[in-house]
Amino acid sequence: MAYKATFKLSIMTPEALLYQNDVESVFLTGDTGEYELLPYHYPVLGILDQSNIIINWREAVPIKFGLVKFFANDCVILVEELERIRPKKTKKDDDIAIDEDSKV
Repeated sequence: MAYKATFKLSIMTPEALLYQNDVESVFLTGDTGEYELLPYHYPVLGILDQSNIIINWREAVPIKFGLVKFFANDCVILVEELERIRPKKTKKDDDIAIDEDSKV
């Protein structure tokens, strides 16, 4: 089994920890352009624009803006998260909820 180099990634808001795990890469959109952080990257301190944080080219975390610090193979990203889009309720959904309540 081949060894894959990783680094610790933590993504958090002032209210909650959104993500924490060892990862192989993270792709970011900063105020001066896009970049990818890999294990043992040179130290970075930067500002992030509204975009998606792409983790291992498989997962995305949408953000309004944020700050990133990469030092000693540890990446900490502080963000303001975009509102999660929730499906709108339809009239039919409300009718189903009422019907289910009346069965009790």
